[in-house]
Amino acid sequence: MSLRSIKSLKSIKSLKSIKSRRSLQGKLEASSLTIGLALGLVFGGSVTGAYLVGKNSQVGAPAGASAGDSSAAALSTGGSAALSAASVGALGVETIANIADSAGKAVVNIDTMTVVQLPYFAETFSPLDFFGFGGGEMVPQPILQKRRGVGSGLIIREDGYILTNNHVVGNAQQIKVSLQDKRTFDGKVIGRDPFTDLAVVKIDAKGLPVSKIGESKSLRPGDFAIAIGSPLGFDHTVTLGIISALGRSIDAENKPISNLIQTDAAINPGNSGGPLLNIKGEVVGVNVAIRGDGQNIGFAIPSEVFSEVSKQLIEQGHVSRPYLGIKMQIMDEAMAQALGLPPNTKGALVAQVGQGSPAEEGGLQIQDVITSIDGQPVKDPEDVRAFVKSKKTGDIVRIAVLRQGSLTSIKVKLGEFKAQ
Repeated sequence: MSLRSIKSLKSIKSLKSIKSRRSLQGKLEASSLTIGLALGLVFGGSVTGAYLVGKNSQVGAPAGASAGDSSAAALSTGGSAALSAASVGALGVETIANIADSAGKAVVNIDTMTVVQLPYFAETFSPLDFFGFGGGEMVPQPILQKRRGVGSGLIIREDGYILTNNHVVGNAQQIKVSLQDKRTFDGKVIGRDPFTDLAVVKIDAKGLPVSKIGESKSLRPGDFAIAIGSPLGFDHTVTLGIISALGRSIDAENKPISNLIQTDAAINPGNSGGPLLNIKGEVVGVNVAIRGDGQNIGFAIPSEVFSEVSKQLIEQGHVSRPYLGIKMQIMDEAMAQALGLPPNTKGALVAQVGQGSPAEEGGLQIQDVITSIDGQPVKDPEDVRAFVKSKKTGDIVRIAVLRQGSLTSIKVKLGEFKAQ
């Protein structure tokens, strides 16, 4: 299965192709994903981390512009996008349409414009040019180009806080947010978390409809799933499918996102940042990526992750993320025998310890095999990541390791990961 074709969902619009509506605005590209550990480190907190970087289409000329200001507060899980009890009972002929009508009011379209500088080599003028001898010198001449993109988002507070993907807004100089009622606002990014690929945008508005947030932990494969967003620029497109699987992991440029929801509800570039809903009309996921080499293999960030991340982004503009600072390998029979351990040994093999990391300060060493943390068994590296994610920066954890055949206990104080 090729991993290079997992693509982020950011939709691209080219200025050359604007003819009538946003839906006809351009070529789409998306970045590929590759398997790996984020910087070879174990990250944690209430969330885990990696990000997808969408590519924009590019169009000619210089450009400008930018925006606003923001304040902090907490995520609401209620709001006018909630369905009435009568509409979420037995599945009827109009159930999906009712959900789309109600939840769609809190879904927005996000248009972005980013100015990038590209190198361009041009020949300078020389007097010898008049005589046909040339003589000009090739020197770099900067060219400014506009890149336009489109994505989706969901309103999480009535006073203008909107959740989307980090790769949707990126480093955009201009963000335009369009509501279902056709009002358009300038948007400002107030916080971004590249490791979960989430961002919060603020617009100057009050009394907005708010998405109702559900519990993704209650999902089961086979449950209905509804996606709303702006695939290829077609805003407020509704698609229906099911939850295909839970706990999936994908990687973007060696930075993994784990514990994702997999769905077969049709999502495409432009759905990024839009909601994945359950049959009650509650947001249980934020759509983030697709497999480009397959059909209807999409992924969403679960509500338990985006709720905590968005809360921290609103309150402090960043996410506090504890980490150990190790690179790990899966223990298999061959590795166990090479270390002189029984072939059925389970655990996470420490392959690298970061210099100055909490792991190094606590005494973890290369070739240690982590067998448990705070008494909880560890069978592979994913168990270590999951445990660290559940803790807070500054927490002290007791790690049991096999070292040269003997069991040793180590105390490690989790540090706060600082994004580079």
